Amino acid sequence: MLPLAAGLYSFARHRAIDPARPPGRVYLAGLVLSVLTAFGLSSTGGINAGHILGILALLAVGGALLVPRLSFFGRARPYLAQLGFSFSFFLLLVPGINETLTRLPVAHPLAAGPDSPLVRGALATWAGIFVLGALLQWWWMRSQRNA
Repeated sequence: MLPLAAGLYSFARHRAIDPARPPGRVYLAGLVLSVLTAFGLSSTGGINAGHILGILALLAVGGALLVPRLSFFGRARPYLAQLGFSFSFFLLLVPGINETLTRLPVAHPLAAGPDSPLVRGALATWAGIFVLGALLQWWWMRSQRNA
């Protein structure tokens, strides 16, 4: 919940997750803690899709933190870094969407499982929001650079 709130605040206030600002640092710390604690909470006893998504989110954040230091990416560095942070935020919510729709309301969940049309539709909508948001971020960053 902490990375979700910090990420939403950061997007609303700064149009990006910036690790140099307090909300960005809270997002990063919360993301790492939530992924690490998720490994201990799994009821399957092994690695599952949620763990893989968490690992991918950590890799995306690691890449986003590394890209600005790699000069061969040139002027694309800030765009690639922000894409990594945004992608980590996208991945953070994928398991939550599935779990919410397959467990709530408790007496009669909205969806039967991850293959349910409702879950697939919600995830497709979330993917569309991510793509649209990434394009808007790119446009905003480019307009700030040109201003």
